[in-house]
Amino acid sequence: MQATQFIWFDGEMIPWEQARVHVLSHALHYGSAVFEGMRAYACAGGRSAVFRLNDHCARLVNSAKILRMEIPYTAERIAAACLETLKANKLREGYIRPLSFVGCGEMGVYPGDNPVQTIIAVWPWGAYLGADALAKGIRVKTSSFARMHVNTLMTKAKASGNYINSVLAKVEAREDGYDEAVMLDTAGFVSEATGENIFLVRGGLIKTTPWTSILGGITRDSVIRLARDLGYTVEEQQFTRDEFYIADEAFFTGTAAELTPIRELDRRVIGAGTAGPVTKRLQKEFFRVVTGEAAGYASWLSCYSV
Repeated sequence: MQATQFIWFDGEMIPWEQARVHVLSHALHYGSAVFEGMRAYACAGGRSAVFRLNDHCARLVNSAKILRMEIPYTAERIAAACLETLKANKLREGYIRPLSFVGCGEMGVYPGDNPVQTIIAVWPWGAYLGADALAKGIRVKTSSFARMHVNTLMTKAKASGNYINSVLAKVEAREDGYDEAVMLDTAGFVSEATGENIFLVRGGLIKTTPWTSILGGITRDSVIRLARDLGYTVEEQQFTRDEFYIADEAFFTGTAAELTPIRELDRRVIGAGTAGPVTKRLQKEFFRVVTGEAAGYASWLSCYSV
């Protein structure tokens, strides 16, 4: 991570190195925090844009609602603060991380009246899964860790504590020589990756896992709309690991991963072992959208100048 100059912290722009929290903060001990990840892209004419900023900020507030956290800011205020932080750091493109967390006060599982604090950090960030991933695709494995049941943890909240599940799966995959992990739900169907949603292409049909055990990704939603606008049929339905093996193409979507092809799962080559034609077309269109080159998607972009 490359440090920038300022972090927005509870309404103030403070130096990066001074953005500190107490070691007895509730979130540090119990995972009581919610967060988002967004990207800003450099566009033509010296302008920049954050992709689906308002949707991400609304999801942050909704995640807090699910956890019964009272964020003292509206989604609109958080969105404005994201743009303020990008401008303060003179960052034309990069990653944006808002985080709301239960701070220091009472110690114990019950958070009581502990304050809810909010930070927004931004920094330059390239391809999440490696420089060649977007072009060549990645190798993934089915994790031995199942995605949590919907009544074990709240799967529709982007909650920090939920990500221990992802950490375990990611560490296992990386130590076994893979780039990423595919996680099954507790019924044995494909769910999602450690931080990405999953799409298959077979016989011209695009499939993605439904809103059952997954976090409904904003990039996932965008790609579904893009694919349908391009004339593809997209179905949200459950599928199994062995159906994944015989897909013509497969790819991940996510703010960090963007649209990353999968070339291999569990040592089985997917399709031709490289990004397929549907994946490439969607990937090309996605990057046209986020940089403001595709007509009809202006409402997804929150523009700013530095």
